[in-house]
Amino acid sequence: MHGLLSAICILCLTTLGIMLLLKKLNQPYLIAYIIAGIILGPYVSGVFTKPDEIEVIGEIGILLLMFFLGMEINVPNNRSLLIKPVIAQSIKILLSMICAFMVGHMTGLSLNSIILIAVLFIFNSTAVVSEFLKKHNALKTTFGIMILNMLIFQDLLLAPVLTILKVWDKANLDFLQIILPLLICVAIFLLLKRVRNIQEIRLPKFFHTIESDHDLQVFSGLIICLGFGLFAEIVGLSGALGSFIAGVIVGRVKSFNWLEHSLMPFKVFFTTLFFVSIGLRLDLLYLCSHIKIVLLGTFFVLASNSVMSAIIFRLLKFNWKDSWYGGALLSQTGEFGILALSIAYKTGIIEYSLYKTGLGITCLSLLLSTIWIAILKEIIEKRSMS
Repeated sequence: MHGLLSAICILCLTTLGIMLLLKKLNQPYLIAYIIAGIILGPYVSGVFTKPDEIEVIGEIGILLLMFFLGMEINVPNNRSLLIKPVIAQSIKILLSMICAFMVGHMTGLSLNSIILIAVLFIFNSTAVVSEFLKKHNALKTTFGIMILNMLIFQDLLLAPVLTILKVWDKANLDFLQIILPLLICVAIFLLLKRVRNIQEIRLPKFFHTIESDHDLQVFSGLIICLGFGLFAEIVGLSGALGSFIAGVIVGRVKSFNWLEHSLMPFKVFFTTLFFVSIGLRLDLLYLCSHIKIVLLGTFFVLASNSVMSAIIFRLLKFNWKDSWYGGALLSQTGEFGILALSIAYKTGIIEYSLYKTGLGITCLSLLLSTIWIAILKEIIEKRSMS
């Protein structure tokens, strides 16, 4: 017990100190969580030595984060804001595949490795991008909704991608494992189209009685959020997507206005643990011995993702300023890339060296993406003023 309390106190103190520093530099707190994980990880101070255990707990934070995101976002009535993200993401998948094959051809990688690199290009960080949009009051703008819907579509794609990775080398391929998530993805899309026309969802009187009972509020909110996440994982989707759908539905219920105040502390704490676990996973010894390839790969990911996404937004008739800003927001490899890497390594699709390199690139892209976004945003604004 003494050791656990000491570790938690050190975590809180370290995170608080870095947050205060980043507040002065006007940087998002997600960077503080990752840096705290690096400092407290097994390769620096050794306060925490088992990243997997913390990540499991921290995944609750991602569920809560997506739940709140679903509550805050308005499902657009404009049909194009539902169709355009699908078109944009489809183009990005094609460009990512082309880019990955070019990288694989130049470096002599196997087909398995090339496909995994394409997966890393495709998935961005919903947590990082949504926090940036929210911070700059762009979450409910047309452009913000467009980007957020692209990220949700990415999350829909996660289930079939992970399923394919799990059965990649198996002789007996169960097509039901692939088809079922795809069918549910279509059902979710239809649900979102249905929900956008509903102004308010009415619930039985029981739910009105808990508005004055804080304890019931907390556990009712948690069971709604985590229950939808659990159901999504059972049917082959990501838990984060299930929580997001729960948030979209709950956001239409006026009786649940108390949820934000009841669950916000849980969201902050568990989200912190998730991003701390990303910092804990960064193998500094491997990073130092392969610093050139990891840094080169990180900046290649940031630059190529920015250019690809900017081209896509421009093709969809956004102006160049918004297109480049959108490209900067979608520059990083997301937290789901770590999950894809882990599954690919455990199933023998990729070797250890590529797993470690991919992990380093993913962690650094998440860490540096906020700085990358801030720099590009400042450049874009100066160019637009001149």
